[in-house]
Amino acid sequence: MNNKYPEYKGLNLPKISEEIQELWEENSIFEASINTRDEQKPFVFFEGPPSANGMPGIHHVMGRSIKDIFCRFKTLKGFQVKRKAGWDTHGLPVELGVEKELGITKEDIGKKITVDEYNDACKKAVMKYTDVWNDLTKKMGYWVDMDAPMLPMSLNIWNPFGG
Repeated sequence: MNNKYPEYKGLNLPKISEEIQELWEENSIFEASINTRDEQKPFVFFEGPPSANGMPGIHHVMGRSIKDIFCRFKTLKGFQVKRKAGWDTHGLPVELGVEKELGITKEDIGKKITVDEYNDACKKAVMKYTDVWNDLTKKMGYWVDMDAPMLPMSLNIWNPFGG
């Protein structure tokens, strides 16, 4: 009997995922989804950014999956969907983590550590897990421009798409 649909006895989902990711990268599929659309019909998506000073969790995957559904739907409807990634470089959680790591309190800033040293430690800490986040973003197939992310601690947030 000739079966129209083959049976897969050794389905290797990680391998299939890698093959699809390679295809997307080799053919710049994400970029093509933007560049082949009419610029007069834009739908701009600014990701509610995660904080890269903590590890991603399943709730981040779920949220990003929902966000991606809307962007892909708009793309299918013919919109040019620019997706801008970003990092929440908010203050208090980062500051508290740095103070704990350095064994200082707010009162020690300017005495035991200079303001510049403290700011540098915070800037380093806030981006601690970006490599993990970037890897997760790629593996889950979440299409977002990670090359020039919005960073509230820098000026590019005011002109996130350049120009």
